[in-house]
Order: sequence, then C-alpha cells, then structure tokens
Amino acid sequence: MASKNYRRKPTTKRKSNTRSKWIFYFISFVLFLFVAIGIYTFRDGFLYYLGFKTDKNVETLSKEERKLADIRIYEVLHKHDDKAIGFDVSEYQSEIDWEQTYHIDESFELSFVFIRATAGKNKIDSKFKENWKASKERQLIRGAYHYYRPNENSIEQAENFIKTVKLEKGDLPPVLDIEKLPKSQSIDSLKVGLRRWLKKVEKHYKVKPIIYSGESYYTDFLKEEFSDYPLWIANYNFWRNHLEDDWLFWQFTEKAQIQGIEGMVDVNIFNGDKNKLLLKCIR
Repeated sequence: MASKNYRRKPTTKRKSNTRSKWIFYFISFVLFLFVAIGIYTFRDGFLYYLGFKTDKNVETLSKEERKLADIRIYEVLHKHDDKAIGFDVSEYQSEIDWEQTYHIDESFELSFVFIRATAGKNKIDSKFKENWKASKERQLIRGAYHYYRPNENSIEQAENFIKTVKLEKGDLPPVLDIEKLPKSQSIDSLKVGLRRWLKKVEKHYKVKPIIYSGESYYTDFLKEEFSDYPLWIANYNFWRNHLEDDWLFWQFTEKAQIQGIEGMVDVNIFNGDKNKLLLKCIR
C-alpha cells in the first residue's frame, strides 16, 4: 500500500502544476490585452511622445507620470483638433508671460481662457486684474469664474463677483464653480443658494451663467434641477476621449504645460470651433 501511494503523488503534483500554469497564462493574457488596448487607443500619443518628447520634464511629476500625462493630452487634443482649445488660471499660476501662451506643444492653438475672479463672499483673486487685462491684450477670448463656498451667503458671493468683474462685448458668460459639499447645511439649502447666485448674476449681466463642476458632482447633486444651464465639466478619466453633447466645455486634464506659465495648467475643450465659441460670447 505504501509503495502505491508513493507512486501516485507525482501525478497529483503534475496536475497542480498544470493548473497553475494555465492560471498564469490566463492572467498574463488578460494583462497583455489591457496593455494592447491602451497602446492602440493612445497610439498617436505614444508615437508623438517617442518622436518629440524625449527631454520634457516637470518637477512636480515623475518622468513616467509626465510621459503618461503628455501622451493623454496629445491624444485627446489630436482627436479634437477641429474644436477650440483653452485653459484656466488663477493666482496659483503666479506671474504669466501672456505673450508666450499661444500653443500647447507648438501644435494646438489656444483660443480662450477662464480666469478666477473671486471666491466666497470676500475673496478677490490677487492676479485677476492683471490676468484679465493681459488676456485681453493677448486677444484671447476670456471668461471669469467665481469659486463658490457652500457655507457662505450666496447673495454676498454674487455681489463680490459683480463688484469685481466688468464683462465686455466679446467676453464669455460668467461661471459658477461649485465643487464642495456643504458642512453646515443640507443639499437642498445648497441648491437654493446656487440658484440665488445664478439668478442675481444673470440679472446683472443679462446672460445665463455657466456652471462648472466635476462630472460626478454634477450628476449626483445638480443635474436634475440645473440642467437648463450651460455646462463646463471636469473629468480627468484616462479612458474618456470625448465630450458629451450637453457639455459646453470639457476640462480633461490638470497636468498640461503651457509656455509662459510655470507648473501645470488645466486645459479645456469647447464643444465646437472658434467661430461657434464667439457666438457664445456677450454681444
């Protein structure tokens, strides 16, 4: 009996080894498939990087992160080269050399810029006045946005924006930037405040404001009651390559590099060409 049992053990071991190999091969195949799909989806970006991006680097990202960001940015812009492209800035970008802000990677023309004007009931962006004037001189289509603080009075926030921003013919409509959930009020109260800000600003400028928010935030909290407003949506998902039909603007990255601006910059795509964008401006 002992000798028979002894002879059977290698058979069991061989079956176990065979099963392990098949599991390994299957997992390897799945991983290869994902990599292959990724390379195919972003093939133009990979070729672009390998051809032209060998010396690009930013201190805030590792070389691999910078490479991946460059690939995605190029790929998305390449797919939307028929649309107007722009960026957005605030005091966090510090001093900007506006005379250099003409292109991304010398390939994609920049047509518009959104500039932070105010935040909450009393904050004025320290670079707004300078950026607002300089972007006009640079002949960019410009727009101003307000960073909404959910726990502060909405009317006072609207008055802060109105007092700070003097929109002119050719400027984009005002923008309400809402990203945070309230700490001391309900979602319903937040919506009341947002509606008050939007109505007051619309009454003053005689144009419907644009709502900026993350896609998930907008879908979960705003879409049902604010879908009648133009949308500027932020979504940095690596696998998203297009705008939805109801998005006026899409902020697809926060990791771009633009000559004349230190550090990383948000880049936005308008859902149309420059001529269509001009039709959205104040007349």
